[in-house]
Amino acid sequence: MNFILTGATGFIGQNVISQLLKDNHHIVALVRPASKYKLQTYANIKLIDNNLTEAIQEALPYSLETYHLIHLAWDDLPNYHSMIHLETHLMQHYFFIKKLIQQGIKDITITGTCFEYGLQNGLLTEKTYTDPQNPYAMAKDFLHKMLQQLNLHIPFNLKWLRLWYMFGIGQNTKSLLSQLQHAIDSGVENFKMSNGEQLRDYLPVEQVARFIVQLSCHQSFTGVVNVCSGKPISINKLIEDYLNNTQQTIKLDKGAYPYNAYEPMAFWGSVNKLLELTGG
Repeated sequence: MNFILTGATGFIGQNVISQLLKDNHHIVALVRPASKYKLQTYANIKLIDNNLTEAIQEALPYSLETYHLIHLAWDDLPNYHSMIHLETHLMQHYFFIKKLIQQGIKDITITGTCFEYGLQNGLLTEKTYTDPQNPYAMAKDFLHKMLQQLNLHIPFNLKWLRLWYMFGIGQNTKSLLSQLQHAIDSGVENFKMSNGEQLRDYLPVEQVARFIVQLSCHQSFTGVVNVCSGKPISINKLIEDYLNNTQQTIKLDKGAYPYNAYEPMAFWGSVNKLLELTGG
């Protein structure tokens, strides 16, 4: 199959590329010129210098109708509270996707976020109402709703994947486990953290990428699906497991930071729909 991929040089994108290549798909990766060095050269990958405001049909090796879009790109993260998500990125992404639809693409997979559910606690399913509480989550939720309205006027398959937490090599340096590893590597005595009692839902990024590709390839699925483990884990347990698995030690300074106001205390996703669509 033929895929157009945005966000190809990011944490998730590079793992999605690995999965697409493993499955022998053909990839057109839209990248900024400065980001090209992050991708190796493969026969099945064509790189196109692009930003979200440009048309790309003339640069594609095949007709746009033959492609599936996997849209991972989003800037200015993890600054979830910046108004740039609503004031700039929302409409950039909407018009980019709309232009591709108008030019003929019919199958679109977009990554959303568990933050669309807002501050709701407990097990959250795809039927749980959205109530985003920060500009990034609002922009994602609005983009989804705008594309649903566009879908009433132009037929296309819209797959909205709500990603939860993930970990792996190459993750953002501001993520929890990256900061923990940096503290260990730097030789500091204590790792400052919250009390660590909050419950989260984590998956290895390689598994997230596999699910993204499987869902994008699914012939009949449209709609929303949680991409998660369905297994809540405390931050304390996550850190303990990481230290044990990597055979490292550091003193944990619990309570040094307050809990994040933009996250609920305990939430995780239902995997019933995900497992039904992918077989696990």
